[in-house]
Amino acid sequence: MSQHPALGAGRVAVITGAASGIGLASARRFAEMGMRVCLADIGGDALDAAASKVASAGVADVLAVATDVSDAEAVRNLKSAVYERFGEVAVLMNNAGTAPGGGPWDHPDRWRRVLEVNLWGVINGVQAFTQAMIDQGTPCAIVNTGSKQGITAPPGDTAYNVSKAGVKVLTEGLTHSLRNVEGCQVSAHLLVPGSTFTGMTRGAATEKPAGAWTPEQVVDYLLAGMAAGDFYVLCPDNDVTREVDNRRMLWAAGDIVHNRPALSRWHPDYKDRFAAFLAASTMEPR
Repeated sequence: MSQHPALGAGRVAVITGAASGIGLASARRFAEMGMRVCLADIGGDALDAAASKVASAGVADVLAVATDVSDAEAVRNLKSAVYERFGEVAVLMNNAGTAPGGGPWDHPDRWRRVLEVNLWGVINGVQAFTQAMIDQGTPCAIVNTGSKQGITAPPGDTAYNVSKAGVKVLTEGLTHSLRNVEGCQVSAHLLVPGSTFTGMTRGAATEKPAGAWTPEQVVDYLLAGMAAGDFYVLCPDNDVTREVDNRRMLWAAGDIVHNRPALSRWHPDYKDRFAAFLAASTMEPR
């Protein structure tokens, strides 16, 4: 199977939020490919255990760096540690995230933390690493983890939606800027997982819901999307197909185009109209 040219034995991957979930699954997969791996996460036993798991999955050249991605200086220190140890970065995966946040007028402290980690953590990673990766003159990739909630913005955790909408816009701007740098060999990709069973999403559940994917399935889908040159790596899951996702996104955009109430998908007056659109053969929301 073909793969993105940044991925290969001896190259270096840096993953934030790497102590669990999609981050850990990515780190293990990169190690299995023979890559050297740096795991970044809040320090502690979980990070040490994750580094041991990754080392056992592939090459022994694994670095763990305790990093609070909301702290720009800490992320710059992460970059320095990686380049001092490995001399390059082929893949940067800005994956660290947290939840919950809050609604429009509550939980200001949680709002601040969600934005600092989910959005500023990605901004800090992009600003710390991108120019150095461009200057390497080698094939590289930056993967930022977004969310479907940053596209369709379902009611509930507005703070989380805002943070992930910001990641989407940032990554779109990043890929545009990279393709306008002469000779640049760095690509950008927005990973948008579907329902995934991770430590952040499981709550009190001990078993994976039937509809959810495992983190390993998300990573497989990411690698296939990168190999295909996809920017938007929008994952389905066992309950939601890409067709359903497409219709949900089109309906959300249609709120503006057709001057419907915001978030009309959840408005009682539009419940039947949305259901009809979801089932219809046309892709034009009205």
